[in-house]
Amino acid sequence: MKKLWLLIPALFAGFFLLAQPPTGDANTGMTFGEKITANGAISTSELVKALQSTKLMDVKVSGKVKEVCKAEGCWLRMETADGSMLIKMKDHAFLVPLSMNGKLIVADGTVTLIETSVEMLKHYAEDAGKSKADIDAIREPKKEITMQAKGILVL
Repeated sequence: MKKLWLLIPALFAGFFLLAQPPTGDANTGMTFGEKITANGAISTSELVKALQSTKLMDVKVSGKVKEVCKAEGCWLRMETADGSMLIKMKDHAFLVPLSMNGKLIVADGTVTLIETSVEMLKHYAEDAGKSKADIDAIREPKKEITMQAKGILVL
């Protein structure tokens, strides 16, 4: 029975450590998730134009990382001409380090234009470490481009 009581805190500590974003650098040439190349990648402005004629597409898009989830590294935001695009890791299959913030990347996955609920926007704001005032200021859903990424390459 004593061994069981020692095992429980170890499990909690392990869970806590696993819920952290990966540490280390995001150097040029590193990939996260599936191995991808930059061949055929389009810019975020080209993506915005393409989404005017279709609502769902598989694409490689290149751009600058604006923000990374501070809780787990399970999503990031890429700069676009009219704000940002949310990139989530498909099926939480991989995570990205916080050092990816500000880097140029290519993300490969399925892109769609959706309306994100107020509840989800607040959740993302919490993950990003925003202040309570910033989180409480979120009152309306937002139309945004989202991607389910299967792979990311640091340029």
